[in-house]
Amino acid sequence: MKLKSLIATSLALASLACSSSIRADVVTDWNQIMLNALVTANLSPIVAIRAAAIVQTSVYDALNGIERRYAPYHVASDAPPGASTRAAAIEAAYEALVKLFPTQKSVFDVQRSASLTAITDDGDFEDSEAIARGLAWGQSVADAIVAWRSTDGFTPPPPPFVGGTATGEWRPTPPGFLPGAGVQFAYMTPWAMTSPGQFHPAGPPALTSDAYAADFNEVKLMGSIVSAARTADQTLFARFWASDSPAGFWDRAAVAVGAARHTTLSENARLLALVNIALADASIACWEAKYTYVFWRPVTAVRLADTDGNPATDLDATWTPLLITPAFPEYPGGHSTASGAAASVLAAYFGDDTAFALESPGMPGVARYYPSFSAASDEVNDARVFAGIHFRTACDVGQAMGRDLAAYVLANFLPPLHGHHQGQITH
Repeated sequence: MKLKSLIATSLALASLACSSSIRADVVTDWNQIMLNALVTANLSPIVAIRAAAIVQTSVYDALNGIERRYAPYHVASDAPPGASTRAAAIEAAYEALVKLFPTQKSVFDVQRSASLTAITDDGDFEDSEAIARGLAWGQSVADAIVAWRSTDGFTPPPPPFVGGTATGEWRPTPPGFLPGAGVQFAYMTPWAMTSPGQFHPAGPPALTSDAYAADFNEVKLMGSIVSAARTADQTLFARFWASDSPAGFWDRAAVAVGAARHTTLSENARLLALVNIALADASIACWEAKYTYVFWRPVTAVRLADTDGNPATDLDATWTPLLITPAFPEYPGGHSTASGAAASVLAAYFGDDTAFALESPGMPGVARYYPSFSAASDEVNDARVFAGIHFRTACDVGQAMGRDLAAYVLANFLPPLHGHHQGQITH
């Protein structure tokens, strides 16, 4: 990296560090409360993404229904006159979270009380009638969105999926040998897409192709638990990107950069809604393709390489990946699809060449620094290969799917109204 670029990156990261002392607003406060709830609930990444989208679209429609700066997402903008925007955002987040995580209600109750106290004690007067109207409106919005998504196909879960034993076909992987997870995401009602298969990709490389051999040999070398070719930093970031859900990573990025840029309450609500809508549809688009192609994982492919018909691949019957293989088909890469989508939304809003830092509750004390959103998304691709759980092509294809999906979301959802314009999004 050139010296000028290094200086620019250092200054931007210093700005982000300083921004941590800025008091968060109720939208970003409740985003953090939501992220904490996701960790407490220990959800799978795709289920966490769905929950995050429910919360953030509820907050967006509640706040925007009062301010009416942008097009509504799901609930028409007909809030009662004089309703408090902050009370509406608090209540929308609270109601959605209580419905999603009822066992955490006592925690949310304390946080709700503190948030409502803060909006009357910070010098910006909010009378009781405005707060009451905001609370009622926020609850009605969250109720409507939760009710809508309750019929999206998430429940009931389908019968266990165990794949098959044909060459190249996914089957349960060690050590747990669990059935395929999240099958219903392959046909779930989208958040923005016209259908789950709107961004359906071409299939993985043929097993006998040079492209497959290249993918195979890269992950076999770099993704082994005992790899001598993988650097310490590559091992670190492979573990880092597996330590939280994509919603956790990319929401924190959005909030941190937004704080440095002094984004407003309504800007934060819109940005977090766009990020989480894109993430949610990325999961659906990816899982639709996963359960169409049902492609085997590296741990299966390497141990059965003598069956693939490719002379450039060699069997290793004891090969083990760095990380435990997720329990669903390989192609395309889920984290790469989600990160491609979220990074593209943030790049459209702030500009891609925006330096930022990321931390994870799953790896306390570790921070990763990036000169751009696309650089972080690219590192996700490397992380999944170096973890030994994905082939390179699956990551590249997933990332491209995510980028295309993000462009579609930005072009068709939550546009500014009446000449309002925030960020660099021009759609």
